[in-house]
Amino acid sequence: MKLIVRNLDRATTEDELKRMFEEFGAVQSCNLVIDQASGLSKGFGFIEMPKAGEAKAAIKNLNNKSVGNSKIRVKKAEEKKA
Repeated sequence: MKLIVRNLDRATTEDELKRMFEEFGAVQSCNLVIDQASGLSKGFGFIEMPKAGEAKAAIKNLNNKSVGNSKIRVKKAEEKKA
């Protein structure tokens, strides 16, 4: 299941993000979206977790959690329309 994480503190690293989700299960991939011009985080990223049950547990436990100076928002990522 692909999840989107929004409202991340700009200082949050990809490793920190991955570790946060690994508490709930296996993480297939973790991509922090980086601004090309500044090289800084855009404040959101994507996590892929192979097991839906683990992904749902991560959503339940991490949505609205305070991380750094921000309250993150976690939900299932919408599929891109072609």
